[in-house]
Amino acid sequence: MLKTRKVVTSGLVALLATATLAACGDAPEEETDSGSDSTSSSSAEPAVEDFLPCIVSDAGGFDDKSFNQLGFEGAKQAADELGVELKPVESNSENDFGPNLESLVGEGCDVIVTVGFALASATKESAAANPDIEYVLIDDSADGGDDGATFDGKADVENIKPLLYNTAQAAFLAGYAAADYTKTGKVGTYGGLPFPTVTIFMDGFKQGAEYYAEENGKDIEVVGWDGKDGSFTGGFEANEAATNTARQILDQDVDVILPVGGPIYQGAITAIEDSGDDIAMIGVDADLYETDPSTQPYVMTSILKGMKVSTYEAVLAAGQDEFDFAPYVGTLENDGVGVAPFHDWESKVSPDLQGKLDEVKAGIIDGSIKVESYLG
Repeated sequence: MLKTRKVVTSGLVALLATATLAACGDAPEEETDSGSDSTSSSSAEPAVEDFLPCIVSDAGGFDDKSFNQLGFEGAKQAADELGVELKPVESNSENDFGPNLESLVGEGCDVIVTVGFALASATKESAAANPDIEYVLIDDSADGGDDGATFDGKADVENIKPLLYNTAQAAFLAGYAAADYTKTGKVGTYGGLPFPTVTIFMDGFKQGAEYYAEENGKDIEVVGWDGKDGSFTGGFEANEAATNTARQILDQDVDVILPVGGPIYQGAITAIEDSGDDIAMIGVDADLYETDPSTQPYVMTSILKGMKVSTYEAVLAAGQDEFDFAPYVGTLENDGVGVAPFHDWESKVSPDLQGKLDEVKAGIIDGSIKVESYLG
């Protein structure tokens, strides 16, 4: 049976929520191993007793401007509202996943958040060995294989709560916008590795561009993904492979590019700068315009995952002894996925584009426009 924690001051959560939400966009502190900063409410009366929330990053680290950072910020916000300290541990490679989880079990963690599908196998192993700990697995169903592709609504290990995101729906909107913007008639995408949690973005992007072409009688070509095969860097690092892959896409006369895989977008920025052309980039996971201001001249929009909010809600529920293990699936309807504003590109896109996107979004939500993904 899972632990029961005593909620001491439930009203404190509401009092702290306003102050915490005002700072929820802040990046994690550099010393993430402590999980605390000078603005934490350590002097406040704790909202719960004997509750330790913990989080393990994927190899990108908590300052990746993407999914690791979003997960950290959500868990940190919940910890602050509960009046407890968050215990974060960063992974430098997949070899760290198991040892990091083992160390957190040894620390006495009550809930452990694991960020990313790459941690699925290690998470399931740790959860099976520690049934009294609650686990939150971001971006994998914990169901069947370790690539996130199998989903029947129930995790293989009963003390894991999967947080999933049907980003194909939001990527459909981004593909539609890309097709509307392109001057060459060619839009492109590439990923880190061909995992379903990566290709789900590429699927939606392709479907959205093709839907636009059909609806508007335009010829649009999607470079880098044909629905089964495509261009991948071989990892999720901002390295030469990411830059070269982006160059190969852009060399095919592409003027809108979607990199999928955390920091690999930095390779696209380098390739765009080298090209000297007016090329638009689309970010993923977080609003890159906000999380990485250096991208502002290049980012037309970003495909958003509500990882911060869903992680926050899961950790908060665990601390309030209201945790459940039902999988969460973010959609356009529940605002679990979405697209960012056009920001500096507002004047560059068609003035009626946002209105069209609103119509397409409504069609996806009511089912009149079909978006195919492994999450339905």
